[in-house]
Amino acid sequence: MTVLIRAADAEVLSASGVTLLADVPETGGHLTSHRSVFQAGKEGAPPHLHHEAAELFFVLKGSLRVLVGEDLHTLHQGDFLLVPPNTPHAFEAAGDGPAEVLFVLTRAKPRFGYYRLLEGAYRGETPWSAVAATSDRYDNHYVESPTWKDR
Repeated sequence: MTVLIRAADAEVLSASGVTLLADVPETGGHLTSHRSVFQAGKEGAPPHLHHEAAELFFVLKGSLRVLVGEDLHTLHQGDFLLVPPNTPHAFEAAGDGPAEVLFVLTRAKPRFGYYRLLEGAYRGETPWSAVAATSDRYDNHYVESPTWKDR
């Protein structure tokens, strides 16, 4: 199965900085992928984990601060990170400029609905409690992290 998504055809969620590339149904169940731009000083995602999915990060531009377990790492342009299932992680732009990151989740549940729900929350149209209520549906489980909180 070949999947080709032209940049002009990708759905862009402007409030959250997410560009949807390919989801599980379009990839025959193999993966879901999106690109995100995180503005300096804005948290990308709070601590969470996926029970089923592994998550790949590839930094296209800028720098990204990432929590993996209880360790903090700073990724720079060209750096690759794979976070295995059941590993708490969080991320945000590091430094003074934005960070642009390609994400791929394998063994994932369809996730585009989750990103659209987040978009509504960022716009103030959807309560954050509605996002939290989808943990099992999208395999996105929020967790506490003293390391992230104290960063």
